[in-house]
Amino acid sequence: MSRMGDVLAGFHAAWEFESDSVLIRYERGIRTPKLFQALGERRVPLGAIAGVTLAPGKRGTVVLRVELREGADPLLEAAAGQLKEGCDPYRLVLPAEKETLAEYYADELRAGLDGGGPVDGYLVAAPEAPRQFKAYDAKASFDGRTVSFRWFWTGASSAKWKAGDQSFPVTELSGVQWRSPEVFEGHLRLMLRDGATAPTQPDQDPAAVVFGLGYGPVHESLPFAAAVLAAVRKSGPAAVVPAAGPRRDPADIAERIRHLGELHQAGLVTDEEFSSKKAELLAEL
Repeated sequence: MSRMGDVLAGFHAAWEFESDSVLIRYERGIRTPKLFQALGERRVPLGAIAGVTLAPGKRGTVVLRVELREGADPLLEAAAGQLKEGCDPYRLVLPAEKETLAEYYADELRAGLDGGGPVDGYLVAAPEAPRQFKAYDAKASFDGRTVSFRWFWTGASSAKWKAGDQSFPVTELSGVQWRSPEVFEGHLRLMLRDGATAPTQPDQDPAAVVFGLGYGPVHESLPFAAAVLAAVRKSGPAAVVPAAGPRRDPADIAERIRHLGELHQAGLVTDEEFSSKKAELLAEL
């Protein structure tokens, strides 16, 4: 790019344009998405960018966005398309009066791109270890080499208690499955290299932790998943399992709908949430 060190400041973030990369620094503040605050900053090499868009936003804004190449970022790979638009770390929302300036930088970025195909290795750094977070049934921790689950007696299933606290060296893992806590049955599941068949339900799988209201929030569990995924990739070929799980037994679906109905009757789930989550479960039949 021709103008090194230029900074374009928007809502929640500022982008600094350098000769070979874009450095994204996220603001700290009560209105800034917690995921952005947890990330702090992201350096995106031009080689990681597949394309650049500039489009009208909401309420007098424009949105500059970089689209990353497939496989370039462990965070996006772990997220598997589940991030809400407002938590997309590669969107810069700007006042409409900055549209001309944003268009200039968009053109400058496009001029520096050399292709948009998939890449074999991560080009954007993963969130650094150590990391930890509280799931509904365990405390999950990762020191850069080993993932550990320490079960909570208030949330862990009897199957997990029977298995005991778990430790998984990254050399024994083949991938990570992250399902957002903002959808029904959010969880983080570790996939084992030995190919052992895991229980269908994550609450029965000692290699998984389940999320809940206030447990496993996106800004804690997603960077955790990305850090583990990057470490697994360094140790050998890794695989991210799609967020959607396998089709389930109809009896299991019926039991979960019954439980959802109990939450609805207790006022813990709204009418809209009940209808939406019930439809999700029925779709898995």
